[in-house]
Amino acid sequence: MASEVRIEQLFIPNSIDAPDAADFLAAVEVGRKVRMQTWGSDDLAYAPLEKLLELDDPYERQVILVAKIDGEIVGTVDIALPLTDNLDLAEFTLDILPEYQGQGVGRQLLEAAEGFARDEGRTMILIDTNHPGASLHEFASEQLVPGSGQGFVPLGSREVDFARRTGYTLQHIEQFSSCALPLDTKLVAELEAEAEETNNGRYRLHHWTDRCPERWLEAVAVLENQAGGDALPALGSEDDGMVFDARILREAEEVTIAQGRRTVVTAVEHIATGTLVGLTTISVLAQRQDVVFQDDTVVLQEHRGNKLGLLIKVANMERLTEQFPDARVIYTWNAPENRYLLTVNRQLGFTTAGVTGIWQKELPDRRPSKS
Repeated sequence: MASEVRIEQLFIPNSIDAPDAADFLAAVEVGRKVRMQTWGSDDLAYAPLEKLLELDDPYERQVILVAKIDGEIVGTVDIALPLTDNLDLAEFTLDILPEYQGQGVGRQLLEAAEGFARDEGRTMILIDTNHPGASLHEFASEQLVPGSGQGFVPLGSREVDFARRTGYTLQHIEQFSSCALPLDTKLVAELEAEAEETNNGRYRLHHWTDRCPERWLEAVAVLENQAGGDALPALGSEDDGMVFDARILREAEEVTIAQGRRTVVTAVEHIATGTLVGLTTISVLAQRQDVVFQDDTVVLQEHRGNKLGLLIKVANMERLTEQFPDARVIYTWNAPENRYLLTVNRQLGFTTAGVTGIWQKELPDRRPSKS
């Protein structure tokens, strides 16, 4: 049996080189080891400086609790508290070192995080569980389907059992996919020709990196709001997502740039009306440019069916390779019900790496009385 577990809030240093940064570095390393265990690589793990930069976010407060045994950090829970919308929400990322899993450390950390969230006035908690592709086949006969009715997580997995035993309900599945870069030149030419044939010269592409040109700011805000609206039902939210306008977009760009991240964007204009009708975004991390992430792809409803999603994604992945030649893999998450984008991704060469289950729990508004 493990020694006594101590839960405490992680001190965030001013720099990763500071004398008081040891615990912070140890906590980040716990996250890296857990991702190695889950995915077989550390592609999805934070570098210490990346994590430190991310913590300085005006839209979200992050607090990290750690579990220590004999002075060593063996588990962490990252608590993210949105500051501009979803003010009843807290999102937890729980990581326990493989050798300490199954010993009650996770439950103690989770209970401490729930208590912290409740004290902050947060009553809706989201956590996730991650399941590599191999585990989906291993447990294929035992499936837990979410409230959305799309996709599944393996019922026999330790993470699923833990989430259920701690009172969480599976709400939604995100399919997690990866694609090797650069794209094959012949494939690119074929896909570009297919998209161009369908849209028949009615559209024009525009590209930018990091900052949106002034002329397109309002149009991009409309598209980002459309992307947010498409995503909201997946989390069971109402219409309380962040609403973008030109000012908020500029602020968000500055936050991203301050965190050292780069953003590669391709948008598509409907020539007849001069309006932007779609865009797609890829994010490049400050500390690690070999692993990149596909963000929003959105096409306005009335322009769907013209293979614009395919057109802008191919073009953006080509631009990414030109600007960031070290990029070797791109990752993306999609709702299983988004069949159009999943089809486009398959055409581009994305393969399923696994699934992420999004779990939800409502906390009582206040702690029960002790009387």
